[in-house]
Amino acid sequence: MPAERLRIVLLWHMHQPVYREPLGGEYLVPWTYLHGLKDYSDMAAHLENQPGAAAVVNFSPALLEQLDDYRDQLEDFLAGRGSLRDPLLAALGETALPVDAEARRALTRACLMLQRQRMVEPFPAFRLLVEMADWVLAKPGAESYVDAQHLADLLVWYHLAWLGETVRRGEPWAMELMDKGRGFTPEDRRKLLTVIHDVLKGLVPRYRALARDSGVELSMNPYAHPILPLLIDFGAAREVHAELPLPASDHYPHGKARARWHLEEGKQVFQRSFGMLPAGCWPSEGAVSAGAVALLGESGLRWAASGQGVLHHSLGAEATSSDQLHRAYRLEGSEVVLFFRDDELSDLIGFQYKDWHADDAVADLVNRLAVIAQTEAEPGRVVTIALDGENAWEHYPNNGYYLLSALYRALYQDARFELTSFSRCLDDPAVTVRRLPQLTAGSWVYGDLTTWMGQPDKNRAWDMLVEAGNACHDALGSGRFDATAVARIERQLAVCEGSDWFWWPGDYNPEAVVAQFEHLYRLQLTGLYNLIGEAPPDYLAAPFSHGKAEARGGAMRPAH
Repeated sequence: MPAERLRIVLLWHMHQPVYREPLGGEYLVPWTYLHGLKDYSDMAAHLENQPGAAAVVNFSPALLEQLDDYRDQLEDFLAGRGSLRDPLLAALGETALPVDAEARRALTRACLMLQRQRMVEPFPAFRLLVEMADWVLAKPGAESYVDAQHLADLLVWYHLAWLGETVRRGEPWAMELMDKGRGFTPEDRRKLLTVIHDVLKGLVPRYRALARDSGVELSMNPYAHPILPLLIDFGAAREVHAELPLPASDHYPHGKARARWHLEEGKQVFQRSFGMLPAGCWPSEGAVSAGAVALLGESGLRWAASGQGVLHHSLGAEATSSDQLHRAYRLEGSEVVLFFRDDELSDLIGFQYKDWHADDAVADLVNRLAVIAQTEAEPGRVVTIALDGENAWEHYPNNGYYLLSALYRALYQDARFELTSFSRCLDDPAVTVRRLPQLTAGSWVYGDLTTWMGQPDKNRAWDMLVEAGNACHDALGSGRFDATAVARIERQLAVCEGSDWFWWPGDYNPEAVVAQFEHLYRLQLTGLYNLIGEAPPDYLAAPFSHGKAEARGGAMRPAH
């Protein structure tokens, strides 16, 4: 009898928090559309280019709504019907660039927000523009010695650098602009704006087609990416660390109801985008607890995935053997099947292989998987490789083009392996589901919840949310809002409940990024108070967290 093929699930998680100003709708940072251009488009292309390959692509519903909004803005602008509500994108579309010195400096700074080694250095024309921009910003008044053409070319090259590698290779106008290299005209900028529109407009239909016609499964996380275990019970943070400091508030008001709201609203947005309901869920940050899994089951979801550290804490022993880690599990009384991430393999892609030659990296991963396949174990194993689907690739040459192309090809063609999805595993009679006696609350980061609670600034952020949540609940209970206003308030509350506002506070994160995100959080809370007709607390006018200039934290962290 031939040996069983080792099942491998690649899960890519796509998420950006809501960056829109809550009342006017202006986007305060451009990361949603930039990652759409680069990472969501490239991942779709890799899956399209390897027919038969399988993966799970997880989308945040709030991200899907923002992508739709950018598509609509661009469509209207290009048709002469409206303006663009993202300052960076709007600058690309304007015939005349700003003449005010501070506005020019702000636009110049915005065009330097990228990974220089991989996104600037490969392009000599862009590198020269960036060197000039650094000089301008370092010398007060120097912008008067640099003409508008420098700013125009910097703006164009910034967006060319953020195009996915498959877009740069396959889109004629993008190739034309890169060949031109300098002296870009307003007509050139409009061409680039059209390319951006076409890429963003095509994203959701492309993934919908992949889910319909290939082995790709689409899944979701709760609507605005909240940490479900903490919404439900602050005490979940102490299941791993019994002495962890908690917020002054002892719970989040109506947390279970809010968690249900995120799940149900997330499903509705997902269905509108893809024409179907999701079968499974990568809970925000892989954060799970017994209470959270119960709500996933109530919501009709069949599977969820989390981190290896959670399994380790739940079993009370190191979950390092393949026979333990690479299994499907189910809690007593639950219908939701749980899969757990192989931290070592996932972190190799997320953090280590970026400096390797792509062929060597893929060969190393294949060899590691072959060792797992040869390890004696009961049949039915599933190896879960799960990671951020967007932030890793800017650290790879060519946005990970060679790594991902070779990875899909190697795993699909190797007879020892079966690239699959979680839903297909559930339908595979050979995949037996083991009983999990208990589930210790945790996430894919360190197997606990300390990334979002326990540090003073994080706890302060939660106390601010608790106060806003109580005010919101009281206002909604007053009966003075119509259905439209209630829906808008609930959505804004959901935005404030997102995980990112608690990820960044703390002095182990970079100063500039902490400043950006804590400002965004205070702005979202202020917008919520405005929507319910109450004056925002005075403390929302002042920063509550400060990073450190030398800190090395970021949007991605190894599991250990």
